Amino acid sequence: MKISTKGRYGLTIMMALAKKHGEGPISLKSIAKENDLSEHYLEQLIAPLRNGGLVKSIRGAYGGYILAKEAESITAGDIIRILEGPISPVEVIEDEEPAKRDLWIKIRDAVKNVLDTTTLEDLANYEDDTDQEAYMFYI
Repeated sequence: MKISTKGRYGLTIMMALAKKHGEGPISLKSIAKENDLSEHYLEQLIAPLRNGGLVKSIRGAYGGYILAKEAESITAGDIIRILEGPISPVEVIEDEEPAKRDLWIKIRDAVKNVLDTTTLEDLANYEDDTDQEAYMFYI
């Protein structure tokens, strides 16, 4: 399974909204500018997210978008499914021979588990714990 730009940019939109949650509506223009993305493409992605009940639009001069739910109640899986469809490594698992079918099911379940246990809050608050200085070698 390959996550397309729809899924990746959709996560970007949702993370931006989560990071600014409680500060009022955020425009797609500002999200596009901050992440060097096409505003037009983000406009195409926001509609399914709104229809899926993950974001709300606010009209007006200071309008934009806000999360429809708390970030801890939205998972990466929710976002990916809305934008990409069902999570499956292959099209038809039932037609495979049993050994391969079991492999595909294990892969599907592992990916689902990661996506469904990673919340938007986790992604928005993620900090890289690796200490880059710890890996420096001096000669």
